[in-house]
Amino acid sequence: MTTNTTTQTGTSTQHGGAAAQHGRLNFARTAPKAFRALVGFDAAAREGLDPVLVELIQIRASHLNHCAYCLHMHTNDARKAGESEDRLHMVAVWREARHFFTEKEQAALALTEAVTLVAGSGVPDDVYARAAELFEEQELAQVLALIFAINTWNRLALSTAKRAGTDER
Repeated sequence: MTTNTTTQTGTSTQHGGAAAQHGRLNFARTAPKAFRALVGFDAAAREGLDPVLVELIQIRASHLNHCAYCLHMHTNDARKAGESEDRLHMVAVWREARHFFTEKEQAALALTEAVTLVAGSGVPDDVYARAAELFEEQELAQVLALIFAINTWNRLALSTAKRAGTDER
């Protein structure tokens, strides 16, 4: 992950909790091995995936987890990867705006929702089957790993009270 600069405090931050805010711990400093492992897992999860698909997955999971910090970061990253404003606005309501997304993107978004909300009803067989139909096995494994990673980042950012907009790089 790249280093970010917090404009209000002047402290360096990294995605997922390097700066303590609101009396919360600095996860990267306090648990550096765990933080580095998460950074490594995140990098491995992205390998071979289309950067735009990566951001769509991360944006949707961040919506569902109410993680403003990650949502801000990943919408900016999506723009840098060439994503359009129209599609960014439609991610949260992709089912009602399917024509904005490819079949593969729709399958990834559905799988993202199912895995992110897994406690509710598991991952439905039809959702998994559709993703397995459209992604090669290795690519599907990478998509799942990415979904696991962003859900972990969301929980880390929320638990350590990361503030949206402090991700300038």
